[in-house]
Amino acid sequence: MSPRQSFEHALLLIARQHGGSPAAALAADQELARWREQGADHDTIYRLALDAWQASNPGGLQDRLARPPPSIRRRKIVAALAVLGVSGLTGAMARWWWLQPLEIATLETGRAQSQTLRMGDGSELHLAARSSAGVAYFRNRREVTLAAGEILLQVASDRSRPFTVRTRWGKVEVLGTTFTVAVRDDAMAVEVAQGRVAVWRAGDQARPASAAPDFDLHPGDAVRIDRDGKAEQSRLAVTNVGAWKDGWMVFDRTPLADAVLRWNDYLARPLVLGADKSLDGLRLTGSFRLAEPELFLQALPKVLPVKLVQRQEGPMMILAR
Repeated sequence: MSPRQSFEHALLLIARQHGGSPAAALAADQELARWREQGADHDTIYRLALDAWQASNPGGLQDRLARPPPSIRRRKIVAALAVLGVSGLTGAMARWWWLQPLEIATLETGRAQSQTLRMGDGSELHLAARSSAGVAYFRNRREVTLAAGEILLQVASDRSRPFTVRTRWGKVEVLGTTFTVAVRDDAMAVEVAQGRVAVWRAGDQARPASAAPDFDLHPGDAVRIDRDGKAEQSRLAVTNVGAWKDGWMVFDRTPLADAVLRWNDYLARPLVLGADKSLDGLRLTGSFRLAEPELFLQALPKVLPVKLVQRQEGPMMILAR
């Protein structure tokens, strides 16, 4: 499905959410939720379609589609959209759609892969291994939706277009800076190398968009927010932010479980942490080359009270010693 077809599909579902019977609206809610989870670009296009729907009122698409009779089925709604010019993106909606200076991109990496994207404004987006993100630029804002993994962003300053990164657990907004955002193990982590970053927890949808951020981060600041909204702030060396881009895995009193998650983005045979509760309190400090994971495996039992056990044709276990 092309971006244009995806836009029309999202717009159709939004129209069904706002019209017809309660059952039809509920079905549209559920279908839209499933569709948005299929890819980071789907969520980006959904936000674009929602803006289009909201921008079309008054005297636009909402006035003509928001209250279809309950008997209208999907095929009749599609036909109605075609008549109104949505399928061809004509009329008022076409003007809204085509007059926007728009860039859309999807980033996706596998194990031990990375990807770099340079946007038209000069910003650079570096995606770490096993990560997924969608990018959309508008006239008045720039947005990234990070679905999985980690991204390093070097954002060109543009006061007329704030730069926002969204995850399931919150959002980050800047004008121009260098920072990373990661989503792993049901949590979001933000680390700042340059500039200033505002962070909002995901939460009450009724909270106004103008609400003050939950965290105001500066160079060397970091925050981790879990799925329950619990946050943990810390400090780190700015040179360590996004060190993976230069081929290094850097840990500074990092919980061993987090270190294992990060290494597993690069290892052909994953590491598995044993069930011993004593492992939960272990923290790792050190710098290791991504190209030489065997050196990390050799060093681990020397710096922490653990042992490595290789399972035949399976993962390598980290057990308490």
